[in-house]
Amino acid sequence: MKLSDFNFDLPERLIAQHPAPERDQSRMMVVWRKTGKREHHRFMELPEILGPEHFLVINNTRVFPARLRAARPGKTEDIEVLLLKELDASKNQWLALTKPARKTRPGQDLIIGKLNARILETGEAGSRIIQFNTGENLRAAFEGMGEPPLPPYIRRPKGADLAEDKMRYQTVYARNSGSVAAPTAGLHFTDNVLRRLKDRGIPICEILLHVGYGTFQPVRCEDIREHRMEPEYHEIDAETAARIRAYKAEGRRLIAVGTTTTRCLEFLAAKEGAFENASSGYCNLFIYPGFEFRMLDGLLTNFHLPQSTLFMLTCAFAGRELMLGCYREAIAKGYRFYSYGDCMLLL
Repeated sequence: MKLSDFNFDLPERLIAQHPAPERDQSRMMVVWRKTGKREHHRFMELPEILGPEHFLVINNTRVFPARLRAARPGKTEDIEVLLLKELDASKNQWLALTKPARKTRPGQDLIIGKLNARILETGEAGSRIIQFNTGENLRAAFEGMGEPPLPPYIRRPKGADLAEDKMRYQTVYARNSGSVAAPTAGLHFTDNVLRRLKDRGIPICEILLHVGYGTFQPVRCEDIREHRMEPEYHEIDAETAARIRAYKAEGRRLIAVGTTTTRCLEFLAAKEGAFENASSGYCNLFIYPGFEFRMLDGLLTNFHLPQSTLFMLTCAFAGRELMLGCYREAIAKGYRFYSYGDCMLLL
């Protein structure tokens, strides 16, 4: 299966730079996979489109402010440090991307806010292993001085006020800090929509998958089967596992909110004794056409980048030709794409 099979032309003007004024006012294309029928709605209509025969599974991860500003001692400069994951909590060591990388060679000391750090070595794909020299609670320090880790296609001028992004690049149900990117399908939910879903008898289950940078790494091999996903930490408690198992046994239809939720559910479903107990660990499942879904009956997801693993997942669920047709229609109708963009509901 070729990478070029998942390409499409997207006008840059459709890449959303800011969220909709109200979360639930995003547009939503509803697609019935069997017939190819499409309808156009607003996200706030979701509770009326679904019914008690459905249940939702959401990812309650919280994005932490993983983008830091650094400088070499004695210099006035702006070096960007994007934290990717904690490597060793006892040694305060983190994996990060830095820009410009030429200023962060191994052995280089950095001043990051009130913290001192040193570049220990170069990792894969130009990443850096950084050790912070402090006895402070690092996560608390990051919360105080970090910026939301917006993806590179969302552009902000240097020194811009990021108050809106701090609030909107986070779901209203975010609870467990650890992601370096938002589970963007969840950004459309409001407390009002969640309440109306429950009033309609549509249960909501929460699981956790910390979104890592690997989710958004480009696929660089022409044969997509050679691509490897970076592992991401997941958790599901025993009560939630039992609820999901019971709802499926009742014949309710599972609607996954987002590709991260999808990968976690399908990863767990492939394990022996799936959803019989609490589970935690690392998920590295790559879903592309030909994948056999065990859990999903529907998917709520944003509009994704060409040739991305996220677009490949939606093609696996609904069919490549149908998805390419839906994306062409979305482009023609001016839908907004990517993290702050509109969404689609695949039924």
